[in-house]
Amino acid sequence: MLLACRSREKAEAAREKLRTATGNDAVSVGVVDLGSRASIRQLAASVKRELDALHVLVNNAATFSMRRRTSPDGVELTWATNQLGYFLLTRELLPLLSATPGARVVNVASELARGLDLGDVQFARRRYDGITAYAQSKQANRMFTWALHRRTGGAPAANAVHPGGVATPLVSKGGGLLMRLVGALVGLRGKSPAEGADTPLWLATSPELEGVSGRFWVDRRERPCRFRDPEHEERLWELCESMTS
Repeated sequence: MLLACRSREKAEAAREKLRTATGNDAVSVGVVDLGSRASIRQLAASVKRELDALHVLVNNAATFSMRRRTSPDGVELTWATNQLGYFLLTRELLPLLSATPGARVVNVASELARGLDLGDVQFARRRYDGITAYAQSKQANRMFTWALHRRTGGAPAANAVHPGGVATPLVSKGGGLLMRLVGALVGLRGKSPAEGADTPLWLATSPELEGVSGRFWVDRRERPCRFRDPEHEERLWELCESMTS
């Protein structure tokens, strides 16, 4: 198991918790910034050097900000991290995943999904809005999953999941009094990280889901997704290709 995290310190702490809880010492740590193309390629190259099989890839990274920020590559940061990060890491590891029988890709998305403008994903024309930037990236996560499923024929299997409102600092760190208040409410009423991880972990490991692909899940139940349009999914794929090449 590889924990690919932005903070080595937090990753090491998580690894120790896993080791203590499970007795599994076969957990390694990789440092990666999913908002940086160079960082993603560096991690992927390391994985491909060290592994000859990759059974599961769980894409679970997100940022949220009420003010427009840019990545090290000059891309609007929410789009760069939440969508391009998923896309590029998956694409870099796809040969390894495709060569591993029964491999799975789990993309952590959200029910807060809307507003994707493929002609202006960086808000060059639109007025920047942090919630819309986040929501469009989560819509893109789903559409990317359907495109991946179609392009690979379900090998690897590709599914998207909404983990629920999880009590993490994501929202409160976005900036502004309103977001701090919303973050505090989520902290009080949201799921614990372990509860939020339940359905993604189930999708990644459950034998009953072998061969199941191209679906959207909430609380271990399949949900319909309104963002299913092969033409727009292919346009999204091509846009991501151009922005990560």
